[in-house]
Amino acid sequence: MASSTGDQSQAVRNGLRAKVLTLHSMNPRVRRVEYAVRGPIVQRALELEQELRQGVKKPFTEVIRANIGDAQAMGQRPITFLRQVLALCVNPDLLTSPSFPDDAKKRAERILQACGGHSLGAYSVSSGIQLIREDVAQYIERRDGGIPADPNNVFLSTGASDAIVTVLKLLVAGEGHTRTGVLIPIPQYPLYSATLAELGAVQVDYYLDEERAWALDVSELHRALCQARGHCHPRQVQTRECIEAVIRFAFEERLFLLADEVYQDNVYAAGSQFHSFKKVLMEMGPPYAGQQELASFHSTSKGYMGECGFRGGYVEVVNMDAAVQQQMLKLMSVRLCPPVPGQALLDLVVSPPAPTDPSFAQFQAERQAVLAELAAKAKLTEQVFNKAPGISCNPVQGAMYSFPRVQLPPRAVERAQDDHSAPLGETAAAAGEAEQISCQIHPRVLLSPAGARLGAPDCVLRGRGGSGAHCTCSCCLAGRVGGLGPCLSAGP
Repeated sequence: MASSTGDQSQAVRNGLRAKVLTLHSMNPRVRRVEYAVRGPIVQRALELEQELRQGVKKPFTEVIRANIGDAQAMGQRPITFLRQVLALCVNPDLLTSPSFPDDAKKRAERILQACGGHSLGAYSVSSGIQLIREDVAQYIERRDGGIPADPNNVFLSTGASDAIVTVLKLLVAGEGHTRTGVLIPIPQYPLYSATLAELGAVQVDYYLDEERAWALDVSELHRALCQARGHCHPRQVQTRECIEAVIRFAFEERLFLLADEVYQDNVYAAGSQFHSFKKVLMEMGPPYAGQQELASFHSTSKGYMGECGFRGGYVEVVNMDAAVQQQMLKLMSVRLCPPVPGQALLDLVVSPPAPTDPSFAQFQAERQAVLAELAAKAKLTEQVFNKAPGISCNPVQGAMYSFPRVQLPPRAVERAQDDHSAPLGETAAAAGEAEQISCQIHPRVLLSPAGARLGAPDCVLRGRGGSGAHCTCSCCLAGRVGGLGPCLSAGP
C-alpha cells in the first residue's frame, strides 16, 4: 500500500483523514504526461462554451473545437457503404429490408459469419477476427504491388494509437543511462511524447526541415542519436529516397522502425504518391529486407473515412522476433480484444466495393469528393495563413494538417513566461535528461481577446532552439472552411 507521511501529518493537524492518492503519492510518470490534443487549451475552450451558453458576452459567438482530427465532428458525411454494412451487422433483421443493396448484405453476412455467435456483440480473439486479419493482409499485398503479407503478422487494434502504445511498451526498458530513447519528429503528434513520459522512456527529438517543406535530413537523425547516447539508449526512429535513407540509418544503428501510415490516402501534392515503408524495405533487398525490424500502423479514423469513434486500426510487424511477437499478443490479450464494430469497419476499408458491385459508383464518388474537399482545404489553409501578418505556412502536401509558423510578438512571449507552468507536481527535468524548453503559451492567453490580437494559435508545439521567438502549431483541415482551427499532427 502507498502512503505519504507528509500528507498524513498535515491531515492530522487539520483533523481530517488523509487522502490515500495525492499528487505526491501518485505515479510520477503520469504527472509528466502532457497531451495537448485534449489538454488545458481544450478545457479552457469548454469553459468558454459554457460561458456563451450562460449569456456571457464575448467578442465571438461560438467556439470551433478543431483540437483533433475528428472530421465527422466538423461536418464530414460518412461514406454510405460503410454505414450500410455496419447497420446490417448491428441489426441483422435489416438483412431482409429492400432498402439495402445486395452487396452490402453479402458483406454483412460474411462478417457476421466470422463473429462469435454470429454477433457483433461478442468478443473476438485478442489479435482480431481471423477473416479480417486475412483481408488486411490481402489489402497490404495489393497496396504494395504483390509483396506478400502474412495475416499472422497483422494485429487489429483500437485505432492506430493503441497499437503504437503496445509496440512502445515492448521497446521501453532499462534505467538511468540505459533507458530506452525513442526518436520522434518535431513537429510531432503528442501521443508519442505522452506515451514516452508515461512509460519512463527518453524522448529524443529530431527536427524536420521547415525550409524544405518539412523534409527529413538523415544528418539530423545522426545528430539527435549521437547527442542522446550520452544519457539514454535509443532504439527507434517522405520521397522514396528519404524513406530508403531512414531505413539504412535504422539498420546501421540497430534501431527498431515505427511507421505511422494512417494518412496513406491523403496525398495532395502533384506528382507525389504514398510509399509504404514495408514496400520500400522489401524492394531494397538484402540485408535490409530480411533483417530490419518494422511496425507499420493504419487506422479507420483518417483518410477519406473519418470514422474516429469506431476505433478501428491495425499494426503489421515485419522481421519481429517470434518470441517477442508472442509477448505482444499476450500484452494485447490483457485488454481482451479491439472493439468488434471497429474491426468490421476496418474490413470494409481494406476491401471496399469492387467495380462490378452495385455500391461501387456511389462509394467512389463519395470517396473522391471527400479527398477533393480535403485537398481544397489544404490549399485554402496555406493561402489564409500566408496572408496573415506574422504567420507563414508551407504547402500542405498530404495528411490532414498544416504547420504554420507563428512569429510571436514580445508581449506574447512575456505573457507566456509569466503564465505558463509545468505539469502539476513537476518542477524540473529528471537528472541526466536534456532540458525540455517549452514555448507553449498558457491557454488563457491564447483563448482570449488579447491572445487573438497577438495572433496566437490554439495548440502550440515547441519551437526549435528554445528562444521563444517562434513556435509551430498545426491546423486540422477537417474543419469548416470558415473555421479552420488548430489540431496536432499525426506522427512522422
